[in-house]
Amino acid sequence: MAKKKPNDHPFPYHHELELVISTLTNRGVGLGRVMLPTSEVSPLKTEPGQDGPALRSSAERSEGWVVMVPFTLPGERVRARVFRNHKNYSEADPVEILEPSPHRVGPRCPLFGNCGGCQYQHLAYAEQLVWKRQQVEELLLHMAGVAFPVAPVIGSPEEFGYRSKITPHFNPPRADGSMPIGFLRQGTRFDIIDVPHCDIATGAINERLTAARAEVLGQRNTYKRGSTILLRDANGVVATEFDAVITETVGDLKLRFLARDFFQNNPFILPAFTTYVREQAAGSGARFLVDAYCGSGLFALSAAPAFERVAGVEISESSIVFAKQNATANGITNATFMASDAAQIFAGLDFPAADTAVIIDPPRKGCDEAFIQQLVHYGPRTVVYVSCDPATQMRDLQGFFAAGYSLSAVQPFDLFPQTRHLECVCTLVKSSS
Repeated sequence: MAKKKPNDHPFPYHHELELVISTLTNRGVGLGRVMLPTSEVSPLKTEPGQDGPALRSSAERSEGWVVMVPFTLPGERVRARVFRNHKNYSEADPVEILEPSPHRVGPRCPLFGNCGGCQYQHLAYAEQLVWKRQQVEELLLHMAGVAFPVAPVIGSPEEFGYRSKITPHFNPPRADGSMPIGFLRQGTRFDIIDVPHCDIATGAINERLTAARAEVLGQRNTYKRGSTILLRDANGVVATEFDAVITETVGDLKLRFLARDFFQNNPFILPAFTTYVREQAAGSGARFLVDAYCGSGLFALSAAPAFERVAGVEISESSIVFAKQNATANGITNATFMASDAAQIFAGLDFPAADTAVIIDPPRKGCDEAFIQQLVHYGPRTVVYVSCDPATQMRDLQGFFAAGYSLSAVQPFDLFPQTRHLECVCTLVKSSS
């Protein structure tokens, strides 16, 4: 089959241009505009979660054709080389920073710009927090249709060396004998770049990474397909087996779980993070708490002292086993846990809705409509929505607004410094009417 001819509208492949970067998208990419004849510009419609920017008005469209350039910063004048044209915007690689931002800093990692793991190492950390707050506010306005003040982002106590879990990937040896072990190359879906050291991972993980890489390379000829190395650090002890039992300390709690199971990966910010979620859930005066997507009990157990009774639900049976064990080990007697689809918990729940708060922390894809409908039909007093993807979170808020809930607080937490990712906590309160 003949290779599809690249789209050369409005720029031919590898066309170079100069432009000024005006903003950062929530994907961490610099966005600038160049003027084209009016006939060549069409409105851009972007679905929730799509990588492209969204032009929201004829006034914005008149400002020019959107060009997205990674690793550039607002206010910078850059020379960029176009490598792909989409229907309503183009993507380009940075060639030269002609006028740098005053907030540009030297990246710590020599692989920055090639490795796809970090997007912001070239941006001073204080400014990372400023832009992440603004991105949440814009998503709230344009995806949920609500203008609401977003609180300043609560930053991580550690800007580097904070990540307690990494999963480097590798494929069988290439024809030339090379065998990269690491993460996806920036802008690719399959090309792995070799990463012998990760600056955002903990020191203990990096020490173990050297040995783990040597073990894989020593057996390189035994691999017939790609695989993954797991490295999870808990208090300086690094596990490499997916079924290893991890013990993580969060405030006064000691929580055990399987290395393969989900658990937040920045232990340095977790005490402040869980305290805030507990305070938001209890702040309305609710006596009971439901923790949907409860995992091994992080939010349920950290919030249990503020409630008469707590119920946790989680689809992972192994996580529920550990949640029950964690409650016993920490002397918490008012929390019960069950393995089930979170959407089924409300049918058999004996907590009166008017006296109940619900914490939800769904996967990156957000909540499905059926779950939201069952939750709002139950009608708890307060919903504390924790999300690692504000785009899907803001999309989901529309279902809550339609059911009579309103925002009382939006608080982002930067669990992922140097990257475009963050956690956002939205507190929703049911209208008295």
